[in-house]
Amino acid sequence: MSCKKCVMIGFFIILLIILSGGFTAADEIEENFSSLEKWEALEFPKIERHTDYSVVSSSEAEAGGAVLKAQSDASASGLIFESTFEVEETPFVEWRWKIEDTVAGGDARSKEGDDYAFRIYIIFPYDPDEASFGTKLKYNAAKLIYGEYPPLASLNYVWANRVWDREMLPNAFTDRAIMFPVESGSESVGQWRRYRVDIREDYRAAFGKAAPKTASLAVMSDTDNTGAAATAYLDYIRVTGTVR
Repeated sequence: MSCKKCVMIGFFIILLIILSGGFTAADEIEENFSSLEKWEALEFPKIERHTDYSVVSSSEAEAGGAVLKAQSDASASGLIFESTFEVEETPFVEWRWKIEDTVAGGDARSKEGDDYAFRIYIIFPYDPDEASFGTKLKYNAAKLIYGEYPPLASLNYVWANRVWDREMLPNAFTDRAIMFPVESGSESVGQWRRYRVDIREDYRAAFGKAAPKTASLAVMSDTDNTGAAATAYLDYIRVTGTVR
């Protein structure tokens, strides 16, 4: 089992380092992948094999003529968008993706199976002014160790290997990351699929309270735990305040 999955804490710690680097807030996000200049690499300690991300031309793209291609081969790494966004003003996240196959051996219930052909992360920062006393104690202790507060939580929209009878599941490593298998199984493999989610509703369903005020966006294709391979495509991703 890989060190990246050693509690996703490594993931969160890397995120806090990146997010503390001065990213600005965006009114709305409209990413059609003409390039990757607005994305930062998200790599993990002791994971030597990284997922390959590239912009490729595609006649199937709805806008811009290009899509993001992710190729993972017993590897793990991601991309994080350069800007944060305001949750109340822009709560809707929309995207269109396609995969060539699900991850063999993928299983959201186990640490060994915590791999997905594609994930979209919505990451919420920790706000000490909004935290309970117990949460403050935990995050103050983490800050003493790492120098920054780790993010509070994340919503993970994934294409899962198998069909689940639940709309969401806690991550196998931490209950601060909730998995939403918006697509599951192989029935739609090879087909473009379009989604729109309201992250305010999903955060409340996942954590029983209102979402924090700001959030960040990341994507990932990972197969390091299972040792499998996956190829996925992302046509666009939008963060908006209106329903299209």
